[in-house]
Amino acid sequence: MTSRKTVQNTHIEAPFRVLHSALVDVTVFMNRPQADEAMLREAGISLDRALFPLLLGIERFGPIGVVDLADRAGRDHTTVSRQVAKLESLGLVERQADARDRRVRNAVISPKGKAMTDQVDAARMRMAHALFEGWDPADIEQLSRLMRRFADGIATMTKDD
Repeated sequence: MTSRKTVQNTHIEAPFRVLHSALVDVTVFMNRPQADEAMLREAGISLDRALFPLLLGIERFGPIGVVDLADRAGRDHTTVSRQVAKLESLGLVERQADARDRRVRNAVISPKGKAMTDQVDAARMRMAHALFEGWDPADIEQLSRLMRRFADGIATMTKDD
């Protein structure tokens, strides 16, 4: 049985190195300030680049507490708390008491913030059309399906519960 496991492990090593390298490249690109600036420009939005991923995180995962948002963003919770307050002052998010713990105030997207994230989604789709131009639709479908499966697998492996 051990030899089968070794063969199976050997079978995934080379493709995994390629996958890991590609994920590092994508992560580096996604974390570059220029990527957010390009998205904001394409969406026709004026917003501090530091606030941009937090607004998207609140829209996607909200209602969400500052600690959870900071963890997802890889930032210090005191910094994220100030940035969420800024988003609130801009009318892009609202705060509401948590249903389970009234001491916690969760951030939720406001209608104005939702309109902004809708603009970002439309810009992302325009950029995707340009990126995938010339791709076979079946390849795009397969990439999407496999990336979702991979992301779900990672999420299962890293759950804190």
